[in-house]
This record gives sequence, C-alpha cells and structure tokens, in this order.
Amino acid sequence: MMLSNTTKYAIRALIYLAIYSSGEKKAGIREISSQLGIPSPFLGKILQVLARRKILNSTKGPHGGFCLQKSAAEISIMEIVEIIDGADAFDACVIRTTKCRHDAPCSLHDKYAPLRAVMKNLYNTESIQDLANQYRQEKERIRI
Repeated sequence: MMLSNTTKYAIRALIYLAIYSSGEKKAGIREISSQLGIPSPFLGKILQVLARRKILNSTKGPHGGFCLQKSAAEISIMEIVEIIDGADAFDACVIRTTKCRHDAPCSLHDKYAPLRAVMKNLYNTESIQDLANQYRQEKERIRI
C-alpha cells in the first residue's frame, strides 16, 4: 500500500511537532511549512483535519500554532493513514476500482494480500514517537 502525499505530509508534520513543539511551545504553519517544504495552504488543511480528530492542539493568535494533543507514542502510522486516506485504504484493489475481495480476486490479489498484511502490521506498530526517535538518533541520514 502506497501512502498518499497528503498522508506523507501529515506524518512528516507530526514528527516535526513531536520533536520541536510542546504544550508550551507551539509551532506555526509558516515554520513547519518552511522546514518541511510543504505548501503552507495545503499543510494548513492537513493540520486542521488532525486538530479536529484530536491529534493536535491548535491555538490562534500571535503566540498560536500547533502541538501534539496525544502523546507521540499513542499515534500510530495507521491512525494517520485512516484519518487522511480513510479506513478502507487497505481494501482497494490494485487493478480494479472496487474493493479487493477473496471470493472474487483480481490477478494480483494472491500476491498482494500478504504484502498488504505486512504493511498493515507495520503501520499499526510504528508510532510517531518511533519515527521521531529514529530521526533524533540519525539526523544526518533521515530527512523529514
């Protein structure tokens, strides 16, 4: 399962916020946009979705910005995929425009199903905290 660019931007923004913000120190859209190379209007829409879903706190005003509402350790990659791309993101068929089904498989279904299971497991077990920790340890090798 390939992640949409929107989901990738959301994950990168959450890693950034896990590292550089706190309840006392908020990060503004311009700061995040500039540091991550994400267009500001697009990033704003993503962050508002995450705020509505109680992943982020959003504060308006001169000292406003965003910080994590949930602990980074409690935010799985799967939660972000489901928020941005939808809960059925893993049911899409590689070939057809319908859901992939065991009882009416496409020609890639039997080869793709095991990969899908591995990706689901990875996204369910990796958290924003895991990715932020890896970034802190290998800052020169890993880019957000």
